[in-house]
Amino acid sequence: MDAGASNAKEEHPLVDIALGLDDREEVSTERVLLDSLHAIRTHLGMEVAFISEFEDERRIFRFVDGEQAAPHLEVGASDPLEESYCQRVVDGRLPEVIHDARQEPAALELAATLEVPIGAHLSVPIRLRDGSVYGTLCCFSRQANGTLNKRDLAMMRVFADFAARQFERLRERKQRQQGAEARIRDVLDHGRFNIVFQPIHDLIDQRIDGYEALSRFVAEPKRSPDKWFEEAATVGQREELELAAIQVALEALSVIPGTAYLSLNASPATILTGRLADLFGPYPLDRLMLEVTEHDVIDDYRGLSEALVEMRRQGLRLAIDDAGAGYASFRHILRLAPDVIKLDRSLTHGIDRRPDSRALAAALVGFAAETGSCLLAEGVETQAELEALRDDIGVCKAQGYLLGRPGPLPG
Repeated sequence: MDAGASNAKEEHPLVDIALGLDDREEVSTERVLLDSLHAIRTHLGMEVAFISEFEDERRIFRFVDGEQAAPHLEVGASDPLEESYCQRVVDGRLPEVIHDARQEPAALELAATLEVPIGAHLSVPIRLRDGSVYGTLCCFSRQANGTLNKRDLAMMRVFADFAARQFERLRERKQRQQGAEARIRDVLDHGRFNIVFQPIHDLIDQRIDGYEALSRFVAEPKRSPDKWFEEAATVGQREELELAAIQVALEALSVIPGTAYLSLNASPATILTGRLADLFGPYPLDRLMLEVTEHDVIDDYRGLSEALVEMRRQGLRLAIDDAGAGYASFRHILRLAPDVIKLDRSLTHGIDRRPDSRALAAALVGFAAETGSCLLAEGVETQAELEALRDDIGVCKAQGYLLGRPGPLPG
């Protein structure tokens, strides 16, 4: 699209709405509705346009657009529904198009007609899919306007239908949000998850070097752990869920052989809460490893390093998860200087027959040697993969179904 076309599109929100382009992610629902109100108000030459909601026998002004000198309507303000034009238009006591309210006997029953005063007035109901009335879309001016016609009313109805779609989406989003909040709160309140442990093998000394603690949820719906943590993030509870899982996992440290460490997963946001130091307080930090789980760019590397520096000084090891899965993991490695770099399973899979994966893994082995860290391969499932990683590439640690599935700690 050329620059001229782009500018024209921005200057005419009516075009966007008519074409149904109301899903632009960069524009909030509020902005779209306000643009819509402004567009219809200026098109009709009215002073004020607003969207009201009917709630508990009151009319609440939710969105308002008006000329600078026009009567002021406060967003969030309300008045009795029965005393409004809105209710009387919906139930048929007032017409949807009024050229001059001061000449309409039914309008003169309302104090606002003379107090504002109201001249021209258009109002249409905003009906949701279930047939209920959300409220109304209204425009008015203090001056009379005899030119308003059925085409203007038809356009108002188009906008009202458009607004109804937006409110349906908001309602559905709110219902999803409430459902997610209830599910995560139930998991947290009732501990509806278990911790399983997957062994991490030292390929040089041929022994179990540590165990990674992994969450398994016993709540509905049945889905992978990462989906639970993702949903928790959408309702601002990811940190709480991660901390709860870490706390349960730490209780198992006493039954892990003293020669092995416990590896725990935490997002940068959880680390930045500063609460891990309190959780780790009763435990020997030289037997713990923290895996940073984050695929996106971290904004505050300094804060993250400062939150870990004292614990790392006392022996806490740091691992970066999913190396090779994307640019972000490499950035984490460079900025956080981990003790362990975990090779993503997407690279491990079939590495015995994939030269590109072998080359990247070999480069990471060299990088780890130069920086004093160690490469740990995840997702090892076949003997051929293991031999390629150990014998050809020189990976020193590995975990995967071939070496041990996640489960209870050995008795």
